[in-house]
Amino acid sequence: MTISVLTKRADFLLANKGLRNARPGFVLLTRPNQGQGKRFGITVTKKVGNAVVRNRMKRRFRELLRDALPDEGLADHDHVLIGRDGGITRDFHRMRLELSHALKAASEGRGDRPRPRRRKPDGARK
Repeated sequence: MTISVLTKRADFLLANKGLRNARPGFVLLTRPNQGQGKRFGITVTKKVGNAVVRNRMKRRFRELLRDALPDEGLADHDHVLIGRDGGITRDFHRMRLELSHALKAASEGRGDRPRPRRRKPDGARK
């Protein structure tokens, strides 16, 4: 069974509505994908660092997912890793264990509490 990569923005937006498991170096989003197999995506924003740092973090995440998803990934789900500030300096082995725990929690249907909705500023349009 192959594991494919998410490339479309719409897939990332849908994953954002799924189950959320936050860890110190990353946030894992999981969501069923109607029988399209195991898929993964990686997002690292400019808040994390410059292009060199972001690309290095994405390489680490790809390796983590290649190692974890074949055995521990959820069947017919999208998995999205969002990079956090500490992800680049965090021990790789520790991040691998945290990813295992996050995938286990997601498979049991457990996630973090939903985030409170952000309020729009008074002058913003609806």
